[in-house]
Amino acid sequence: MAVERGPRMEDSAVVPVLRARAGGLAERFAGRVGGSRPAAVFAAALVGGFVVLASLSLLLGLLVTDVLLHVGSLGRTDESVVESIVAERTPFLTDASAVGSAVGGAPMLPILVGLIALVCAVLRRWGIAAFALFVLVVESATYRVTSLVVPRNRPSVQRLEDLPVDASYPSGHTAAAIAVYAGLVLLLTSAMPRRSMRVVAWAAAVVLPVFVASSRMYRGMHHPLDVAGGVLVGLGAVLVLLFACRAAEAAVRAPVRTRRRVARGGVQAAS
Repeated sequence: MAVERGPRMEDSAVVPVLRARAGGLAERFAGRVGGSRPAAVFAAALVGGFVVLASLSLLLGLLVTDVLLHVGSLGRTDESVVESIVAERTPFLTDASAVGSAVGGAPMLPILVGLIALVCAVLRRWGIAAFALFVLVVESATYRVTSLVVPRNRPSVQRLEDLPVDASYPSGHTAAAIAVYAGLVLLLTSAMPRRSMRVVAWAAAVVLPVFVASSRMYRGMHHPLDVAGGVLVGLGAVLVLLFACRAAEAAVRAPVRTRRRVARGGVQAAS
């Protein structure tokens, strides 16, 4: 008797972190909104996750701009940190900050995630491709919405870039660096058997965003609280894509579970 095989699940096999936990939130979400339609489940989870993340980012931004900056000397301290950094400018550090900004922004990150998504699509690793592409989309959209609704002036120092003055919060470069580098390293290390390799990968995932954040403050574009907001947006984008990919993976497995239940029911009826 031939055994019917279910759909292949290469992504979850290669990248364990993308596999939905049995009975978990992602699997229950998939069952409620899309059943066995992975694309519909992914889209629903992505849009819903973005709405939640953007709402939380807006609330945090309003907390920072309308409350925290007016508590004691926090606002002045936030400004003076950037002034201290700017006071130490040298030609070498200025060049290094330009590299740090490039590492965390366009066109480097869009090109990077685009290439990763393209290669994974050719290899039919759809979950990895979707994660790489849409983690930057969710991060960028959240940053845009927050910076438009919650305007904050950039530091009152000589700025090295000509960008809108009232788009200081949050740091989009920091958020993008966290979302892309930390997100991709999370996928990579979940399949790494060697602890030493995981340590090296995570060290890079930490160093790069720190380099980007420091560069943005050095260039007079953001305050420390803006950077902190960017970190949270980046981490939130990673969580949204993890949930969306896991929900889609659960939808892929749904027909297999259904056939198994039917088969078990038939066996019990026959006995």
